[in-house]
Amino acid sequence: MENLIALLVAAPLLGAAVLLCGGRRLDRAGHWIGTALAAASFVTGVVLFTDMLGRGAEDRALHQHLYSWIPVEGFQADVAFQLDQLSMTFVLLITGVGTLIHIYSIGYMEHDERRRRFFGYLNLFLAAMLILVIADNYLLLYVGWEGVGLASYLLIGFWQHKPSAATAAKKAFLVNRVGDMGLSIAIMLMFTTFGTFAFGPVLGATGDTSEGKLTAIGLMLLLAACGKSAQVPLQSWLGDAMEGPTPVSALIHAATMVTAGVYLIVRSGAIFNGAPDAQLVVVVVGAVTLLFGAIVGCAKDDIKKALAGSTMSQIGYMILAAGLGPIGYVFAIMHLVTHGFFKAGLFLGAGSVMHGMNDEVDMRKYGGLRKYMPVTFVTFGLGYLAIIGFPGLSGFFSKDMIIEAAFAKGGTEGWILGSVTLLGAAITAFYMTRVMLLTFFGEKRWQPDAEGHEPHPHESPKSMTIPMIVLAFGSVFAGGFFSIGDRFMHWLEPVTGHDHGHAPVSAATVTAATMVVLVIGVAIAWAMYGRKPVPAVAPRGSLLTRAARRDLLQDDFNHVVLVRGGEHLTRSLVYVDHTLVDGVVNGTAASMGGLSGRLRKLQNGYARSYAVSMFGGAAVLIAATLLMRAV
Repeated sequence: MENLIALLVAAPLLGAAVLLCGGRRLDRAGHWIGTALAAASFVTGVVLFTDMLGRGAEDRALHQHLYSWIPVEGFQADVAFQLDQLSMTFVLLITGVGTLIHIYSIGYMEHDERRRRFFGYLNLFLAAMLILVIADNYLLLYVGWEGVGLASYLLIGFWQHKPSAATAAKKAFLVNRVGDMGLSIAIMLMFTTFGTFAFGPVLGATGDTSEGKLTAIGLMLLLAACGKSAQVPLQSWLGDAMEGPTPVSALIHAATMVTAGVYLIVRSGAIFNGAPDAQLVVVVVGAVTLLFGAIVGCAKDDIKKALAGSTMSQIGYMILAAGLGPIGYVFAIMHLVTHGFFKAGLFLGAGSVMHGMNDEVDMRKYGGLRKYMPVTFVTFGLGYLAIIGFPGLSGFFSKDMIIEAAFAKGGTEGWILGSVTLLGAAITAFYMTRVMLLTFFGEKRWQPDAEGHEPHPHESPKSMTIPMIVLAFGSVFAGGFFSIGDRFMHWLEPVTGHDHGHAPVSAATVTAATMVVLVIGVAIAWAMYGRKPVPAVAPRGSLLTRAARRDLLQDDFNHVVLVRGGEHLTRSLVYVDHTLVDGVVNGTAASMGGLSGRLRKLQNGYARSYAVSMFGGAAVLIAATLLMRAV
């Protein structure tokens, strides 16, 4: 079975090569080729998963060594894959949801002239993401990490004729490069500390390594995770990235790429377990981003940007859980998987709404769409119920477990983190209810566009609705299935470990509190948007609302601190260069020029002047000799 692991990557990689290099003769069949090869990777994953289930819990890790990449004395880098319970979870999520999004894209991108290239980019993304999660060493993981960044840039800027899309792609690329520097520094520190990049030797030697070194490595890994997973302070790219086609938002910004940071932290759990200070920073970043994204999501009228704020917030839950160590590792991954179902479904539902509304994204121009798009309404509604934690649906199980784990941290820290997660749950219920009310309920509010064309909302084709239905099933049943007999916990525990912690409150109390804040959030949203007419233009709102519409001033902060700060730094360096560096160089040149000018006067071409000089010099030498003898 080990020999099949490489096929996971080979299938989508082949699809990317064929579609991107095959030329226009593949335009008619390109989307089918890309979808078939994504499905082939998923089938391979299912075969490997079935084989893994037949093995004992401690004997499920598979390895495949392809070749030595850099065989140098003292520096060994291999292209080798590792498939264990953690990476298998990601493989099934990436290939399964990825295949559904490929199918959805067949209908969504039907009229795009560059559809073949789009599917080539999707295949490239799948291949890079799979390399990231099945690599058996950090250097190969870094290859997949950069490949995901490249594919993300290409997909976000796919409609590059739109200046906003081109700008968003560049922004995502540059912000992620900051995080990538953290990963590259972490890998360098690993090599100097452990002499290797491989997961086994690195993670197995953390017990004999100083806390200071582990903290440095952990903080650099966290910086990398902040970039890929859009966490504070590297979160500014995610909202703008909604300029890409909606399937891109579902694949990259809901189910896969933004979860890469969570995978990195959980995979590197032994490092963080030995560095409590780094773990604390992870928790703080997750808690801050959890609230940050939720508040931003409350103020957005663009349906995709509201979901982007939601994604930021939900990844914050996962990062917070990962920062709790063995108490939260399993629950971080469980919420990651359930989130992959319901958030991908929500994004595809948003794309379906846009498809029926002439690409309109402003929810204030929707209203009453449940009558015109029943399948989209039901599937989107199930995703909505799942994300707010409605009892029995997937989010109810996975998010509640993170809230319980936060309280189980114990002490004052546990109470603070538990309260933050509950507050986040209340805000989530508010903004997601707002999205549902503005989109599917109330009276229709759409108007003719500038050219007089009025939208005619209609249900999307089956190629789009079938993936939405499948994802809706996952939104409803995945969490409960994972929770039966704690099967998901037992599945991951051999890799991640698990600690129940010391919760000061019972699970029943946490569930009751979660239900209370859920009802409060829904009730406030209903009072604001369900009982009153929705104005065509958003009112001015409070200071917090205005700030949330501008992403809590994150771009303003970056402009003042980084852009203007960089400009001032550049001007200072230019001034130093002109005054100090050029001054020293030009001053030296001027001094030598002046000295040579004075010496030139001695070379006048007159023999009598040279004779006098020789006579004078000889006289000085004789006088000096006599003086020395006298002394």
